[in-house]
Amino acid sequence: MMTLLLIAALFWPLCIAGNVVWQAYRTPVAARHYFTLTWLTASWPALLLAYGGEAQWVIEAWMLGGFWELNALTRPWLVFTTLLWSLAAVHGRGYFAAEQAKAQAGDHAAERRLLRLALLWPLTFLGNVLLIIAQDIASFYLGFALMTFAAYALVVHSGSQEARLGGKAYLILAVIGEGLILGGFLWVAGTAETLSLEGVREGIAAADQGAFMALLLWLGFGVKAGVIGLHVWLPLAHPVAPAPASAVLSGAMIKAGLLGWLNVLPLGFDELSPELIQLGNWMLVAGLAAAFGAAIYGVWQHHPKAVLAYSSISQMGMLTAMVAMGLVAPGVWPLLLPGVVLFAAHHALAKGALFMGTSISEHMPRWPTPLLFALIALPGVSLTGALAAGMISKWGVKHALYEMEHTLLITLLTWAAIGTAALVSVCVWRQWQQRHLGGSDAFQPGAWLVAVIAALTTPLWLPLPEGSVVLPPMDEWLGIVWPFPVGVLLVVISFYWLRHLRAKRPPAGDLWWLYSVVAINAVEVASAVAHKCQKVKGASVNAALAFEQFAMGRLTRLLSSEAWMRHHGSGLMMAFAVVLALLLLWEGLR
Repeated sequence: MMTLLLIAALFWPLCIAGNVVWQAYRTPVAARHYFTLTWLTASWPALLLAYGGEAQWVIEAWMLGGFWELNALTRPWLVFTTLLWSLAAVHGRGYFAAEQAKAQAGDHAAERRLLRLALLWPLTFLGNVLLIIAQDIASFYLGFALMTFAAYALVVHSGSQEARLGGKAYLILAVIGEGLILGGFLWVAGTAETLSLEGVREGIAAADQGAFMALLLWLGFGVKAGVIGLHVWLPLAHPVAPAPASAVLSGAMIKAGLLGWLNVLPLGFDELSPELIQLGNWMLVAGLAAAFGAAIYGVWQHHPKAVLAYSSISQMGMLTAMVAMGLVAPGVWPLLLPGVVLFAAHHALAKGALFMGTSISEHMPRWPTPLLFALIALPGVSLTGALAAGMISKWGVKHALYEMEHTLLITLLTWAAIGTAALVSVCVWRQWQQRHLGGSDAFQPGAWLVAVIAALTTPLWLPLPEGSVVLPPMDEWLGIVWPFPVGVLLVVISFYWLRHLRAKRPPAGDLWWLYSVVAINAVEVASAVAHKCQKVKGASVNAALAFEQFAMGRLTRLLSSEAWMRHHGSGLMMAFAVVLALLLLWEGLR
C-alpha cells in the first residue's frame, strides 16, 4: 500500500502537469480552466503517503541507486510541506479567478502567465516531495534542482519590471547555491566513496577537509534558507510573487535549505574536529546576525510581503543558530532536533497563513473588519511564541537548551522574538493601511482560514515521535510571552516619535543593491581592461604587419636578385671559368 502511495505521490503531479499541456491544446481559451478541482489534488497523494507511516524503498535501477525513506524526520516534514502546498493551491484557485476571467476574455498575456504557472506549480511540488523522501545524493539533488528552477515561474508570474528583478535575483542566487551544493556533494562523495546522505554526514565528520566540505554545503543550502549575505532574493521575490506562491516559497521551499543542513551536516556527532566546531560557531554568529539584522531592517519596509520576507529571514536565522548547536554542542542535538522540526512546521504554516492573509486584506470578504484583522494577526502572534502552537514550539527549543544550560542563547533568541513581534505588528499595520474592499472567491478565504487553524494547532496534527511535544509549565509562560507586547510597544512608540520624519525608506533587498554596484564596477573595470587589451592587441597586430611588410620588401629584393642571377647564369659561369683559367695560367708561368 505504501509503495502504491509513493508511486501516486510522485507520478500524480506529473500527470497533472501533462493534463495542463493537453488541455492547452485541446480546450478553447474561452472554456479553459487552469486551476480545476483535479489540479488542486496534485499534492493529496503525498499527504496520504506522509500519514501512512514510516517506510523505506530501495530502487537499484534508479540512477545511481535510489534510497528513499519516511522516518522520524522526513515524515513530519512531508506532512507540513504537502499540507501547505494543498492549502496554497486551493487559495490560488480563488486568487487567480479574476486573471483567469481575463484570459478567457481574450487576454493572451494572462493566458500565457496562467498556463506557465499551472504547468510548473505541480513540477515544483514534485521536486519538493522528492528531496524530502530522498536519502541518496542523486535523488536529493534532482529534487532540489527541479524545485529550485521550476519555482522561477512562481516569482516572475506578473511579468512586471519588479517581478523580473525579483526573478533575476532569485535565479542568480539559485545558480550560485546549486554550484556550491554540487561541488560539496562531489567532493564528499569522491572522498568518502558514498552515494547516500548518511555517508555524506559520516564522510564530513571523518575527512581532514570536512570543515570545507561542510562550508560548501552550508552556504549552498543557505541560499534557500536565507543565510545572511545570501538572503537578498527573499525581500525582492516575495513582494512580486502571487500570494499563494509566496506562501509556499517562504513556508515550504525555504525549509528545503534547512532540511539540507539536517541531512548532510554531522549534527550531534561525537569528537568533531576543531574546524567543524569553529564552523558551527560561525553559523551561530550568522544566524543571530540574521535574526536581529533582518528585524531591524524589515520594520522600515512599506510592502507587507517585504516585511514578511524579512520576518522569514529573521526566523530562519533563529533556526540557523539552533542547527549550529549541533556542531558546537553535539550533546544537545538529540534533545533539540524535535523542537527544531516543530518550530519549522509551525513557521511554515504560520508564514503561509500570513502571506495568504496579504491577499485577504487586498480583497476583503464581507466579514466584520475587527474580526478579519484579528484572524490575519493570529498566525503572527503565534509566531512570536505568545500563544498556541507558537508557545509550544518555542518552549520545545528552550527546554532542550535549558537542559544543557545554554542560557545565553536562550536569552538571545528571546530578544530576537521581540523583532518578530515588531515585524508582525508592522505587517498588519501596512495591511490595514492598504486594505481594499471588494470581496473574494470563496476558495481564497477558505484555504487561508484553514491555514490559520493549522498554524495554531500544529502539534495536534504533526506526526512527531511520542514524547517530542513538551508543554511549557505555567511559571514559564511569562518568559515566553513577554517579547510580543514589548515588540508591539516598541513599534507604537517608534511610530509616535517618527511620525513627522520624512526620511527615505531603505529599499527591499538591502545588500542586493551593494552587490549590484560592486558587480557594475567590476564589469566596468573588466571592460576597461578589455579595452586596453584590445588596444595592445591592435598595436601588436600593426607592428606585426609593419614587420611583415618590411620583411616582404627585403625578400622581394632578394628574389629580384635571384631572378637576375638566373637570367645571366651562363654568362657569369663563363666569366668565372675564364677568370679561373687566367689565374691557373698565371700560376703556371710563375
